[in-house]
Amino acid sequence: MIKRDVQIGDCRLILGDCLEVMPLLGKVDAVVTDPPYGVNYVHSGGGGRLAKSTTNLKPVIGDDRPFDPAALLGLGVPAILWGGNHFSDKLAASSSWLIWDKRASSGHSNDFADCEIAWTNLGTVARIFRHHWDGMMKASERGIARVHPTQKPVALMEWCLGFLPDAKTILDPFMGSGTTLVACAKLGRKGIGIELDPDYFEIACKRVAEAYRQPDLFIAPPEKPTQEVLL
Repeated sequence: MIKRDVQIGDCRLILGDCLEVMPLLGKVDAVVTDPPYGVNYVHSGGGGRLAKSTTNLKPVIGDDRPFDPAALLGLGVPAILWGGNHFSDKLAASSSWLIWDKRASSGHSNDFADCEIAWTNLGTVARIFRHHWDGMMKASERGIARVHPTQKPVALMEWCLGFLPDAKTILDPFMGSGTTLVACAKLGRKGIGIELDPDYFEIACKRVAEAYRQPDLFIAPPEKPTQEVLL
């Protein structure tokens, strides 16, 4: 069940298995999360170049088996699920996919994907967020070390929350390093994060606390990433 329960500002961070913890929570208004989607992103020994390039970070629990979004969808609230293209066979058809374009130009390539995709049930149109995030070359959080193998920019999660203007309490049941809750802290939203790994839970607590102490720490440079409609 709940192994640790920490309140930092308007954010509640819970150490435990989200499938056990979610039934214990009250009403939430939306789900924004980046779940482990069974692509074996980081593992010990063998594997492709993608896995080998991230062995300096601890593997994500659950990323070695297919992800089932049923429990999240069962909450019956607006949801943004990153990596939805990896488990789209378990999701309803949607017109409102979100795409994060993280490359500076189409001419640059490496072993990593040029973009990441989120499924949503928002019922709007597909949108693109252009925000460079390529190794040391980043449009935001420059000089801040990555602490999770699938870590997203805070700016990206802030963009996601912009699609949920009426959601007062945001749930991230796969909190990881706490980026969704950092975005909540910066935007004055209430957040609930659940994480199974005690090491990443500690990292999330530190990042959320830092976001409240230094609200400008993760702010992107003055230039704003563009947003485009997919036709």
